[in-house]
Amino acid sequence: MAVIRHHVGKRLSEIAVHNGTVYLAGQIAEDADQDITGQTREVLGHIDRLLGEANSDKSHLLSVQIYISDMVHFADMNAVWDEWVAQGATPPRATVEAKLANPKCLVEIVVVAAQRS
Repeated sequence: MAVIRHHVGKRLSEIAVHNGTVYLAGQIAEDADQDITGQTREVLGHIDRLLGEANSDKSHLLSVQIYISDMVHFADMNAVWDEWVAQGATPPRATVEAKLANPKCLVEIVVVAAQRS
């Protein structure tokens, strides 16, 4: 079965779809001057948009990895997450503190989702 890629760049593709599974590249905020709340909202918006392009949505999440620059931001990030995530369809998730490539980025989120039938 073919792998379909969207937004292919020199270093990465934003989306890869294979056998009904959608893989997104790690998403970060374009406006890294925002606080953790703003960055998390922006990142989740990117995820919504990309999942939509791949015939999926947040109710079809299979796995999520969240990287935050400092666990001091954990509660504020979770507050935004809790407003966004589809209740009753919360995915398996891991959250870890990590040094991100851009020191101004406070959060990066990677998701895997199923396509809608």
